[in-house]
Amino acid sequence: MKDFQGKVAVITGAASGIGKALAQKSVSEGLKVVLADREEHALYQTANQLGSAGGEVLPVVTDVSKPEAVEALAEKAFASYGAVHLLFNNAGVATGETLWESTVEDWTWVLGVNLGGVINGTRSFVPRLLKQNVEAHIINTASIAGLITSSTFGTYVVSKHAIVAFSESLALQLAQQNAPIKVSVLCPHAVDTPIATTTERHRPPALQNQRGRSEVATKAFTALEAMIRAGKSPAEIAEITFTALGEERFCIITHEETIPAIQLRTNDLITGHPPTPLD
Repeated sequence: MKDFQGKVAVITGAASGIGKALAQKSVSEGLKVVLADREEHALYQTANQLGSAGGEVLPVVTDVSKPEAVEALAEKAFASYGAVHLLFNNAGVATGETLWESTVEDWTWVLGVNLGGVINGTRSFVPRLLKQNVEAHIINTASIAGLITSSTFGTYVVSKHAIVAFSESLALQLAQQNAPIKVSVLCPHAVDTPIATTTERHRPPALQNQRGRSEVATKAFTALEAMIRAGKSPAEIAEITFTALGEERFCIITHEETIPAIQLRTNDLITGHPPTPLD
């Protein structure tokens, strides 16, 4: 897709970080934007900012882990604009416990938002995109953590690997049907977003980890915070993403320096070598 003027984008996790930057870039490209996020105050603040800048935006409070909420988002988007051309399944959260110390609540929350958000977005929007039968593009936000080996943020890594595999299958299935719908998976490395400091406030009360963060998780988040502060800006990621859309790239790798790590993991798999630690 090269011409964005007058088309419609739906973006989840749109109130901050990469999602907000994608919304800003969408507005600058002349897209009408449906903004979805579960943080109502931040969502309407972002909508007001974009509206003041001349953007046509529609904020919809949405918990992407809830199928009925995403279905309502799709209904509102199509009822308001009649079509959707770009779908960014972008919302994401993280925990830092070891795999065996991650609670049921940890797993439910991370998989529900990260992977569930992509599943729910696909189930609610793809049938409508097929029916409208015009050029469209789905962009699922994974992470470099979905392509390489990591010993930290296990639940997050599992969810992001799943998003990559989901996106591959989705792209193949849509191609088999000759659907005019392309798929991309966005795999950024370090990006200067608030995920390390604010992620816990997104967690619903019913899924709170009552014991609090372990020492392992605290160290993991401290290291993450330092890494992302030195990372690319969300605006840079949005620019890279839109360039990739114009080139119809499937896997969008935003940091070229991560390619050797991807190659190393692939070689470990091919040779049967145990995972090589990168962190």
